[in-house]
Amino acid sequence: MSIHVLGIRHHGPGSAANVQQFLESLRPDIVLVEGPPEADDILQWADHEDLQPPVAILVYQSDDIKRSVFYPFAEFSPEWQAIRYAKRNNIPVRFMDLPVAHSFALKDEERPKEETNADEQLPHPMETMALAAGFPDHERWWEHTFEHRRKNEQVFDAIGEVMQAMRASDPSRHDREEQLREASMRRIIRQAEKEKYKEIAVICGAWHAPALTDMPSQKTDNELLKGLPKVKTECTWTPWSYNRLSYQSGYGAGIHSPGWYEHVWHHPDDDGSRWMANVARLFRENNMDTSVAHVIESVRLAESLAALRGLPKAGLEELNEATISVLCMGESVMMKLIGEQLIVRNKMGQVPSAIPKPPLQVDIEKHQKKLRLPASADWKDYLLDLRKENDLERSVFLHRLQLLGIEWAQRSEAGGKGTFKEQWRLQWDPAYTIEIIEKGVWGNTVAEAAARFVVAEAEGTGSLPKVSQLLSATIPAELPDAVETLIGMLNNLSAASSDVMQLMEVIPPLVSISRYGNVRKTDAVMVTDIATGIITRICISLPNACNSISDDAAQTLLELLYRMNDAVNLLQQPATTAEWQQMLRMVANGRQTAPVLAGYSTRLLVDAQLLKDEPLVRAFNFAMSHATAPAIAAAWLEGFLKGSGTLLLLDPQLWQVVNNWVATLDENNFNQVLPLLRRTFAHFTHAERRRLGEKVKQGCGGAAPLPEETNFEFDASRAAQSLPVIMQILGYA
Repeated sequence: MSIHVLGIRHHGPGSAANVQQFLESLRPDIVLVEGPPEADDILQWADHEDLQPPVAILVYQSDDIKRSVFYPFAEFSPEWQAIRYAKRNNIPVRFMDLPVAHSFALKDEERPKEETNADEQLPHPMETMALAAGFPDHERWWEHTFEHRRKNEQVFDAIGEVMQAMRASDPSRHDREEQLREASMRRIIRQAEKEKYKEIAVICGAWHAPALTDMPSQKTDNELLKGLPKVKTECTWTPWSYNRLSYQSGYGAGIHSPGWYEHVWHHPDDDGSRWMANVARLFRENNMDTSVAHVIESVRLAESLAALRGLPKAGLEELNEATISVLCMGESVMMKLIGEQLIVRNKMGQVPSAIPKPPLQVDIEKHQKKLRLPASADWKDYLLDLRKENDLERSVFLHRLQLLGIEWAQRSEAGGKGTFKEQWRLQWDPAYTIEIIEKGVWGNTVAEAAARFVVAEAEGTGSLPKVSQLLSATIPAELPDAVETLIGMLNNLSAASSDVMQLMEVIPPLVSISRYGNVRKTDAVMVTDIATGIITRICISLPNACNSISDDAAQTLLELLYRMNDAVNLLQQPATTAEWQQMLRMVANGRQTAPVLAGYSTRLLVDAQLLKDEPLVRAFNFAMSHATAPAIAAAWLEGFLKGSGTLLLLDPQLWQVVNNWVATLDENNFNQVLPLLRRTFAHFTHAERRRLGEKVKQGCGGAAPLPEETNFEFDASRAAQSLPVIMQILGYA
């Protein structure tokens, strides 16, 4: 009976090749691989043709799904090659490690570790070994010492001796969790011995190899593992990606260059020529001229660098340096593209559809297939036309996922005319699997889970603005029952609220919902009725809310007024518009109204053609008169000119009033109002500021006369001829 311990580096192509060669030579009876013992039952899928790495084993706590851990495998992972060897040769394969059920439970019992002085912390033994060999870090040392070498017949013996010396030099690194893990591994090895297996192959991380070679007594391990706490766990296979494999994923074995490692796995004898050819092809695809001579010179430079550094062959660092020098002409900008497309690569694996999955995940995958929205590690952009049935279904599906908090898709503003287009960008993250499992408690389908989840969110918040936001997000998800519930909650909350500012925050999203009435065939009448009712309450309460308030509160109300006015205009309800305009008159003429709000209300009346000519000039003169304090006049002017200064350019009477007012200010008053005037004019466009400056330079004499009233006869036939062109410009033709 023999136990063969193969110490490896997780996701190392050289280690994978050495493991493969060793197993082919040894022909073991059983293979034990470092990994979660709970996953032994799902190893039956390892030889399925549809299980294509990179993939991962997901283990999660049944009653606390957020507590989870992934065990990823790439094609070049030594553990994966050991598992596939066992499956090909019909021999048993098992995982060995501390069960995750114990690891999760032990984390609940952990106490905060005592802080240590950073100056007293010793470097890791592998770092010391790397520095002694002339390498800046242990990753590069291991890569050139073990991963790049070929035909290492006694490599695992050498690794065992090196790790034995390292562990002996730093016993402080053997913490309790590591001791429990290694004791659990030894227990599983002993179990294989009891079952009379003669040749036992053990594949584990190199650091653990000495602990599995020179084993303590069984009694010692049993005492260590006795009485460990435990929680209930479940596990499954899930697709993984190189992007997620390129950094630590919760198991401490992340790598920086999975794309490069895949290249090394498939082309171990490549001297760099094939890799540089891939770089050249990538450059050409991005319209960068690259010749064969560039490739040859880059390979030669990489080989020379490796020889100068005493390395057996050029590694990724040497090839990157050669790429920058020759192909990139000394500029490293393009290295980001090489990193994304070649060194890391956004490759994603797949798992068989028959693998047991939560119902919600099954429904999501069904929709992804039906709607032709594949889960990809690359960014995919979609411009959806909501007038097309398939695109509308896609939009509904993506909106439902967003309601569930699964941020697979990011929405941005779509170009073009009309409101019937949506721009989405999709990139799948394997970690979404956890969120899907977690949200599965709300329902077995996307529609059911999204509806229940959003209603629970609304009930939990009790906030009028939050419920309004949820309603706005739920309408495009086409969840009628949830919409009806949210509308009822919104109606009740708005009726009970006396905060006019909170009510004003609700109106814009409510009014925007009405836009979906035509495109999504959604009945928005109930929402419109609620919006008009709230606007009526705002019109009653707002004039008093504008009286005798601080400057900060006035600025807040100013922004709310700005959005409210746009919403009322978009709503296009004559009765509501009349109520709103009547309220603006009260605010504009109120004696105690904050001046910036009075000025802006006056401006809105001007825009609505309700105040013009002589009444407008009279109101302007009154606000800017000498009897009004300069600071108050400046604040009124700020509100009146909010958004645009064109009115001053077009109306000579208003220009003259402002010009005369500024001219009569003494130095102290001018210095007092200057910051307010700067803030007012800073919001104008560059062209407006330039033209106003030119007008000041030209100077103005006396007051310009009021424009003469001219009677124009309206020609209906000529106006009708322009309608087709206007409709085409607006996108309705």
